[in-house]
Amino acid sequence: MMTEILTSIFLLLGGILSIVAAVGVLRMPDLFIRMHAATKVGTVGVSAITIGLMIHFGTLTVTSRGVLVIAFFLLTAPVAAHMIACAAYRSGVSLWLLTRIDEWKSHGEIEEED
Repeated sequence: MMTEILTSIFLLLGGILSIVAAVGVLRMPDLFIRMHAATKVGTVGVSAITIGLMIHFGTLTVTSRGVLVIAFFLLTAPVAAHMIACAAYRSGVSLWLLTRIDEWKSHGEIEEED
């Protein structure tokens, strides 16, 4: 009984967070904010769904694979988002009109090519 409740909670939480990530991708004003919504909320949503599946099946093989899936998402999603953001910034994708601070430009993280 308790495992079904926990499984339901994690699956619902993961589904809701995945919907929030999708809405964030559709509604946010520029590429960089959209990537933030997709990366952060999407990763937590996938992790919650995976935890729900791990609880539901409860075997060592499913749990070990679930831990590997979560670790893979937590390690690769931020790196991929950063690389896409750097490529977009270098190629001249404009920031949102109401963006006040361009931290990459002010800190010199990305060198301008001559």
